[in-house]
This record gives sequence, C-alpha cells and structure tokens, in this order.
Amino acid sequence: MPQQRPKVVIIGGGFGGIDAAKTLARAPVDVILVDKQNHHCFQPLLYQVATAALSPADVAWPIRHILRKQENATVLMAEVRGIDTEKRVVQADSVTLPYDYLVVATGAMHSYFGHGEWAEVAPGLKRIEDATRIRRRILIAFERAELAAGESERRRLLTFVIVGGGATGVEMAGAIAEVARQSLAIDFRHIDPKTARIVLVEAGPRVMPAFPQKLSDYVVRTLTKKGVEVMTATRVVRCDAHGVDLEHGRIDAATIIWAAGVMASPAASWLNAGRDRAGRVKVGPDLSVPGHPQVFVIGDTADVVDQPHIPGIAPAAKQMGRYVGRLIAARVAGRPAPPPFHYRHLGDLATVGRQAAVVKLGWLELTGFIGWVFWSVVHIYFLIGVRDRFIVAFTWFWDYVTFQRGARLITQVPPPDQP
Repeated sequence: MPQQRPKVVIIGGGFGGIDAAKTLARAPVDVILVDKQNHHCFQPLLYQVATAALSPADVAWPIRHILRKQENATVLMAEVRGIDTEKRVVQADSVTLPYDYLVVATGAMHSYFGHGEWAEVAPGLKRIEDATRIRRRILIAFERAELAAGESERRRLLTFVIVGGGATGVEMAGAIAEVARQSLAIDFRHIDPKTARIVLVEAGPRVMPAFPQKLSDYVVRTLTKKGVEVMTATRVVRCDAHGVDLEHGRIDAATIIWAAGVMASPAASWLNAGRDRAGRVKVGPDLSVPGHPQVFVIGDTADVVDQPHIPGIAPAAKQMGRYVGRLIAARVAGRPAPPPFHYRHLGDLATVGRQAAVVKLGWLELTGFIGWVFWSVVHIYFLIGVRDRFIVAFTWFWDYVTFQRGARLITQVPPPDQP
C-alpha cells in the first residue's frame, strides 16, 4: 500500500497563500488551498476599480485557473469556521480538512477603532465587492446631484471624504479628483462635476508617513493642485449617512471612504495563539506558531517576533509565502531547514494620479512623470498573465490619451434614502 503523502492546507488565496502553494509545486505533498472567494485579487489596483478606471476582471483571477497546471494542488471554495490544532483539522463549511502542515494566510480586515457601526456608511477597500460598492456610490452621487433641487443638498452630494492618508487614501483622493475634473467634466447639464469637493482626512501629522518628509510634501502639493483638500492632525469622531464629525467641525458628505486602518483576521482566535494589538498572530523566526511547529501564519495576519515591523504589503506576503513553502519542502525531504525568515524591503511607491507618483527604493527617489511611469511598469509586471498585462497597459494608455474611464457602470442602484 503506497504511503500517504503529507497534506498541506493553505487558508487564503491572497499573495502569500498563492506563493506558498506555487513554491510547493514540486514537493511530494498534497496541497489544499481553501478560500471563501473563488478568485485572487490584486489589491494594489482595487482603487482603480473603485474609480472606474479598470473593470473587476482586470485585477482578479480565478484561483483554480492560477493553479490549474499544478497537479498536487486542490482548490476549495469554502469559508473557514475554526481550527483544531490538537486534532490537526480545519473546519470549513461542511468539510473537515486534516493537515500535516497548515499555512494561515487570511489577510486583514478594515479597522474602525471600535466603531464597527461606521462600516455601513464608510466602506473600506479590501475586496472586489468593496471596490464595486464604492464605485457605485461615487457615480450615484453625481447622478443624484444632477437631480437635486436645493443647493445645499447638491453640495453634500458632490462632497467626498476619504479617511486615512496612507497610500490607499492618497490614491483614492487623486483618482476621485480626476474623475470629477476630467472624466465627468462635460457629461452633465445641471451640475459642474469640477466643483466637487474632495477631502482627505489624516489623524497623523502628515500623509504617507512611510515616505520621507520631502516626498510626503510632494504628495500634498500634488493633491492640492488637483483640488483635493488635505487635512492632517485631524481625527474623525463620528461617521453617519450624511457626513463626518471631526474634532473641530463637521463635513456634510454623501460619500465617505475608509482608508484609515486594518486589523488582522480571526486567525489568532482560531489558533488560540498570542496576538498583538492589531490582532496579528505572534509567530517565531520561522513564521510558525509557538508550540505548533507545523502551523505557520504569514502576511498581514503575522507579527514576526524579534524583527522590525513588517509592512502589510504584497511583497512581504509573497516573501513569507515562498519562505514557508521552501521550509515545508525541506522538512518533507529531510533536508536542513532554511535560516530564519528575513524580510527584504524592496521599496515604497504610490501614485497620486495622472503623471504623478512617489517612489522610494533605497537611496533612489522618484516623483512626477518618471515616478508615474515606474509605478505603472511595476504594477503591470506583477499582474498575473500576459493578457491582463496587455489589457491594463492598453486601458491606461487609452485613459491617458482620452481622459476617459470606461468602467462607469452603475449596478444595483439603492433607494434614494440609502448611501
């Protein structure tokens, strides 16, 4: 009777989970990747879906398609309900998945700092559903402003507040400004979209804190030229369907977008493991959970002890996924384990809109058009598949030449009294 091969269960089809699975392609193991979605989403470009520059299919791919040629990989669409580390099983919907090795790559969720009720009126941007929901709200705001009878209601409908001055908030603010002042500029008869008010609110002393002060100042200048109001050192104390309350005043707005913080998935509760303040599982130098050497946690869900803070970005998750894949393959083959995980920071980059971006790669700093071209090339390179690279590149070129955004469809229109 042939000996049963070790089973590796990977929870999550994001950057870390996909790379862990691919790294195990030639290992003598059976890989089971389980995710509640059937697709892998390229999160760095979700804001472009939310602002009608790209369609959802341009930034997401079926996980089964990605792993279709990997014979030792099985993909299951199911939601994980819990993990029994004693019995070494994962409970996912109606199935129980036994494992010899477990990789938890469940990512992060939006954090509203104890105000979960704000989620309904201030959606964040983590999934395709979030992006299409935000796109719908942005476009509906202009449509309802065209119908508004009073000037005060029209101003509220044409006011957009983005909470959080990190990369996502900055990219959203710049993109919405371009939608209002370029893409929709001549499409309406009773309103002037160029009068839309876009406000970026940041609780800290400056936007883009991961970048040097010089690049942060460049971002503020660029956003200001695009008509975005940047408020720093300003905390949001309340959100509702009609606007946001700040520490020193209120902004009436029909559209609020949350980009202020994230928290880890419930993985720490599943594993009954130690966690940090953001809910991330504390893992050892080899990314394993203390006391459970066969259980690994990677990506936004992991807090690696004895290392500087590892940012919750795609390159970090991919590096962790590849490391754990190599470690498991070495253990199965009886080879020495690789040295402890060490994160290599490749750099930071973000776009501020048309012909404007900031790039920090070690000593190299780029801004303006050159930075924007570099940002575009990097993001196209990391897309999955030649077809999608071509489509996104052509779409960006067409948008650049025509100032138009082609994914401006509104679906599932809510009643007028709902955001």
